[in-house]
Amino acid sequence: MHSTGTDRYLTYKNIDCAGNSKKLLALLRRHIDDPTKSNAFWQQFREKLDRVGHPQENKGRVIDELFLIHTYINNLYEIFEEYDDTEALALLEAIERECC
Repeated sequence: MHSTGTDRYLTYKNIDCAGNSKKLLALLRRHIDDPTKSNAFWQQFREKLDRVGHPQENKGRVIDELFLIHTYINNLYEIFEEYDDTEALALLEAIERECC
């Protein structure tokens, strides 16, 4: 039997968890890249986000967008609610329901 590797999200058939996670974090960047909306927490989060797909910059640890969303889901809800970002909130709720 030939193995092509594992797909972490195989159980989520027909749900684009990776794509939706990338979209959500692009929506987040609209807020955290704005100095008037950011703070030390979000600056540190941006650094983590910049290490996605770069394990050599993260002590060999591989992280992806969905991992960050799952880990910081309450913080994400908070910032999207604070700025009344209904598009991001709807996508975050879908990701939580379908992928986390």
